[in-house]
Amino acid sequence: MDKVIIIPAYNEEKSIGFVLRDLNTLGIKEIIVVDNNSTDKTKDEIIGHGATYLLEKKMGYGSACLKGLEYVFSNYSSEILIGFVDGDYSDNPKEIELLFKECEKGSDFCLGSRIAGESEPGSLFIHASLGNKFACLVMSLLYPGTFKFSDLGPMRVIKKSKLQELSMVDKNFGWTIEMQMKALKGNLEISEVPVSYKKRIGKSKISGSIIGSLKASIKILYSMYLYY
Repeated sequence: MDKVIIIPAYNEEKSIGFVLRDLNTLGIKEIIVVDNNSTDKTKDEIIGHGATYLLEKKMGYGSACLKGLEYVFSNYSSEILIGFVDGDYSDNPKEIELLFKECEKGSDFCLGSRIAGESEPGSLFIHASLGNKFACLVMSLLYPGTFKFSDLGPMRVIKKSKLQELSMVDKNFGWTIEMQMKALKGNLEISEVPVSYKKRIGKSKISGSIIGSLKASIKILYSMYLYY
């Protein structure tokens, strides 16, 4: 089964090249990077490393991901595996192969869990880690007897047909929780694998500040209400 990867990116000129360099060793069918209106040289790095370049001017993590999905759904008619990786090089891009293998063995959706894996000290901020654990606890209470997530990590792989069924709509911070909530609600075959995590290159747009994390937490709680 062919594999494609979507990477949302905003001002990642210092890191996106490392991400693409690693992914280019994996034999991925197509790597798509969605530039979310960057003001630096992110575009040059994307093109220079041979990835498919898309521009999404509407700001928002979900907006960039939706742009990538629009492209994939239009260009791939058969079943494929779609992976998502962030462009800040905090994940080990090569570990997405672990997630692809889980889906090849039968999972519809596989999440890379930073909580279950080994994280570099200081890479996961305490407030972000606690927020993730709280969100996962709430999901387990909302959907008792279903799969119990341990993280809201950005690295994930899902079958194209299943992702189409989820009808993703969130255009901002709620993208990850929307996918996980709808996967539980839709009774998808879900799995997790531990992945490593290190300090990102540059400052996080979300968890790098208390205010950013607070906004994301509010959005996540609202998304839980919205998609339940």
